[in-house]
Amino acid sequence: MGAWLRKIADQSLFSKLFLVMVLSMITVTVATSWVTVQMSEKLFVKTFSITNSKIIEQIKSGLESIHYSNVNIVVNAAQSGAIKSFLTEGDTDSVTNFKVTYGMSEQMKRIQSGIGAKNIEMIISGINGKSYTSDRTYWSGSSADLGRNPITQASRDEPGRLLYSYLDEGTPGSGDPGLVAAKALTDPVSKEGYGMLYIIMKESDLRSIYASFTSEGNDVMILDRQGRIVSSDRTELIGTTSKELLDSAQRIRQQGLAKDEIKMSDKDVIVLAGDLPLYDFYIVNVIDKNAALGQMLNRKAIFFIVAGIVAMAVLLVYIITRRLTLSLRMLVKKMSTVTKKNFHNYMAVTGTYETRELSRSFNFMLDELNDYISQLVDTQKEQRKAELAALQQQINPHFLYNTLASVNILVQRGSQETATQTIHALISLLQNTISNVKETIPVVQELVNLKHYVFINQIRYGQGIKVDYFVSPDCLPAQVPNLMLQPFIENAFFHAFNKKGTGYIYVIITKERDTLLCEVVDNGDGMELSDKADEMPNPTSARQLFTGIGIRNVHDRLVLLYGEEYGVSITSTLGQGTKISISLPWRAEQYT
Repeated sequence: MGAWLRKIADQSLFSKLFLVMVLSMITVTVATSWVTVQMSEKLFVKTFSITNSKIIEQIKSGLESIHYSNVNIVVNAAQSGAIKSFLTEGDTDSVTNFKVTYGMSEQMKRIQSGIGAKNIEMIISGINGKSYTSDRTYWSGSSADLGRNPITQASRDEPGRLLYSYLDEGTPGSGDPGLVAAKALTDPVSKEGYGMLYIIMKESDLRSIYASFTSEGNDVMILDRQGRIVSSDRTELIGTTSKELLDSAQRIRQQGLAKDEIKMSDKDVIVLAGDLPLYDFYIVNVIDKNAALGQMLNRKAIFFIVAGIVAMAVLLVYIITRRLTLSLRMLVKKMSTVTKKNFHNYMAVTGTYETRELSRSFNFMLDELNDYISQLVDTQKEQRKAELAALQQQINPHFLYNTLASVNILVQRGSQETATQTIHALISLLQNTISNVKETIPVVQELVNLKHYVFINQIRYGQGIKVDYFVSPDCLPAQVPNLMLQPFIENAFFHAFNKKGTGYIYVIITKERDTLLCEVVDNGDGMELSDKADEMPNPTSARQLFTGIGIRNVHDRLVLLYGEEYGVSITSTLGQGTKISISLPWRAEQYT
């Protein structure tokens, strides 16, 4: 890697510019294309999910219609005296048996024809051992088989409900699975059960309700509470159990999710689910992401288009860059033959118009530089004054940069309400600092600014670092330099708790005679200080927890404003914390 970097560094300006521009174009093009594809996929998934959620509601409506039709059958059967007589009376003479049986069968036919439910098979069985089947083309089993089915016992346990279950055997010879609806028939007065009513339905009849809404990669499945697929447009899955789909449907129901994304059969799928409480089933829509997105996005076409655009852009950049740097490269060749031992290496004014103008400008720059160096000797006193003025202005940009960085992190988290509060805090902070042209402000205003700064940092880094304020009421109107305490809070936040992670920062402001004492104390990691008590931390030391820059600025600022007897002192112990003490003369304005 080092050899490659040295090789790139040795290249000409034209090569570097061309390489940077090419890499930039490729990066921007690829990133833009990738973001566009990702946004398109998310939009497609969101739109697809909304559309299919509405489709699920339509399918649920169709299934509920079948349920209510079955409920009507149950109600009519339960109210039929002929059916009850058939299921409860014992064997008598043949004529009576014939009349009872005939009356029951006619009643069953009227129930089925009156409701229009032609594609079903009805089976009744009574406590007297008699049973009746309306049609043998829907199920090959017997009433005795149904009696052993768990749904029979479940119906007896819940006589007030119409229960549904999957049948392992469907229409004889057709391979069409079936579903059974079961209801215990009970006497309305004694509440004693006298029989069972079974309604056998073809799975294909349920499938016809949603078949028009399915397509390749967009499947619909109906699951019972054990995860068994009782109906699906993918017939090979009917009767199988899918724990993944069951868990996803339960997760969507319990957490109120709009959709869920899981891996099923090594495929990434989107799951939409709805509850069918009337059936005690789940209706699940499974969308294959790759199949669905593949129909929308032609990745190969996108790749070739992007590659073509990049190739054309590279060729155009090569031609333009080479033409623009031609004169500069000629000047570089001429300048490379000139030694650079001092400021009197003047260029010979030769060559093309561009190189002559650049040479004249270079020679003029040398003249100005020599004049400037000579003037520096005579302006040392003015330079010190300029340094002090620049020192006073050094804190505000440093503070503003860190505050804006905190707000940037907060906005990226996406918390709208908290972001609004933080932005209001930042606005108030800027109004009271940058817009405030006064050299000093009251302590009460400094605390307001400080609390806004602490609020923003706690939003960004959490509440692990607590800040408490202990300010004597008579100190509130005292005048202090604007943003005097902020660098110390900033250093404590970002450097004092690197090992401990959590702790406290205390801001203490008191008055001692004619001196205002401000202290910033933390119980953080602490640091090693010089043996000289009044020496500021070394700002260039990589081992210091504090940078020393803000501290030195505040100290020099106080010395410039109030004299050598005032300023900043630091005490610190490794593992126990750091104490910053600031002293300045007591000056106050009336506070209201």
